[in-house]
Amino acid sequence: MDEVEQELIKKTKEMIQDLKSVCANNGIGNTGNEYKIITQVFLYKFLNDKFLYEVGKKMPQYKGLSIKEIESKILELNDNDYTELLMPLSASTAKFKREHLISYLYNRTNLHDGNIEGVKEKEFYQLFDNVLEDLSNFNIDIFSVRTGSEEKIKLFDNLSNNIIESNKKNSFCRSIIDKLINFSFEGAFNEKYDFFSTIFEFLIKDYNKDFGKYAEYYTPNSIARIIAQILVGNTQPQNVTVYDPSAGSGTLLLALAHQIGEDNCSLYTQDISQKSNEFLRLNLILNNLVHSLDNVVHGDTLVNPAHYNKEHTRLKQFDFIVSNPPFKTDFSDTRDQIDGDKNKDRFFAGVPSVPNKKKDSMAIYLCFIQHILYSLKDDGKAAIVVPTGFLTAQSGIEKKIRTRIIDNKWLKGVISMPSNIFANTGTNVSVLFIDKSNQADEVLLVDASNLGEKVKEDKNQKTVLRKNEITKIVNTFNNKESVDDFSVLVSFEEIAEKNYSFSAGQYFEIKIEYIEMTQEEFNNKINYYKNELNELFEKNQKLEKEISSNLERLKYE
Repeated sequence: MDEVEQELIKKTKEMIQDLKSVCANNGIGNTGNEYKIITQVFLYKFLNDKFLYEVGKKMPQYKGLSIKEIESKILELNDNDYTELLMPLSASTAKFKREHLISYLYNRTNLHDGNIEGVKEKEFYQLFDNVLEDLSNFNIDIFSVRTGSEEKIKLFDNLSNNIIESNKKNSFCRSIIDKLINFSFEGAFNEKYDFFSTIFEFLIKDYNKDFGKYAEYYTPNSIARIIAQILVGNTQPQNVTVYDPSAGSGTLLLALAHQIGEDNCSLYTQDISQKSNEFLRLNLILNNLVHSLDNVVHGDTLVNPAHYNKEHTRLKQFDFIVSNPPFKTDFSDTRDQIDGDKNKDRFFAGVPSVPNKKKDSMAIYLCFIQHILYSLKDDGKAAIVVPTGFLTAQSGIEKKIRTRIIDNKWLKGVISMPSNIFANTGTNVSVLFIDKSNQADEVLLVDASNLGEKVKEDKNQKTVLRKNEITKIVNTFNNKESVDDFSVLVSFEEIAEKNYSFSAGQYFEIKIEYIEMTQEEFNNKINYYKNELNELFEKNQKLEKEISSNLERLKYE
């Protein structure tokens, strides 16, 4: 990144820290509500500045003006002119009424007398909440995500509700506006994925912990990039569909969309976590994927999958699927619904039983793998993060899934990752690469478990892949190279013979090193070893005699 980008990132991070300070000063720092305030206020500011930026692009009279100058100009327009201003804006730009603008609110934070739009100054927090609610409703058709029952989830909540004491609500809302007014996203809107992924990671790093039913782990960007570069390779897909049934905050999806090209793909997601869906919506907006927001669904993928074909006769099938599903969790309440007769084709290998103890150890990821295989087009490609133990399980659902994959020749390859590649789980992970159109007779198995640098992140030890290691993994995989003790090409028949094992280590050659030597050198070595052994034998005999002698001297007293 150049100096301009670095400075913009620095100022953006400072703005986020300022918002966190506002929360801390109002007693809600590090609470369950803080993430909503931080992410929603950040989004409000981003959409505000993006709107002004797009107005400047569309209106010749504003060409060359800064965002702040455009903002002051349009506040002076009459109602008809302002309405005309909104018409040429694209659907990917949130439309703001004048009273939605941050500067409009800021101009009312310091008024002390009279009524403002029928709202007294002492009730500024109500004006603030009303603005966010009206802005949400004004853009609900494009910028909402939905539940499985088709209910639309709006952009913003009433943020002042997070402050319990009524006498603090006004000062809280004023403080937020004060932190936003002097910052500008100007210069950010021409940036690409790398810029916004850096900002997004910083924005949510303190909040990406599980609040709900499924374990939610943030997928490292290195893993996401490896997956994207392998799935897409050197091809240039056009108008493809990309799906993640356990999308989380969207790291895998966004990396793949960037590799394909944001304009060349439509994203489809589902996730049971409300928080994850909020993060995902923010991530899509930041990365110019607003056109996919209507495909983001908050709901239980396994019980009520949301995406169907046009005829609604079966689940929709996708060109690409990526997923880092939850590995283990208690889904005993819904287990029988998942295992019903209507799902026999989807869950062909079965659904894990409910154990008598440790229900939270139910291997839910096995259901997600089967769901993904069922949801993939006949020529589709997928990448699935799994616990490494899945690769070699000798029986059960794991073995049935691997058998189906190999017998159909769907497996393109497997990469076993270093331990602690995820900072908040010690489970070793691997990535399965599925290609239903696979024409090759061999599969590439990669053991990258010895790569990476150990670093400390907060209280956790984490393994970070270096750039050259990422390049090595991607190039080795895409070129289908066999590298000693790192990667191996094996046939489907070989995999079947080894009980359908996907572990690279089981296929590495055991090599015995041979050294050329003459007859004389050989005899000298043998004589050396004989002499060494004779010396050891003599020492052993002396030691035996000494021990026996000492035992003879021992007496009972």
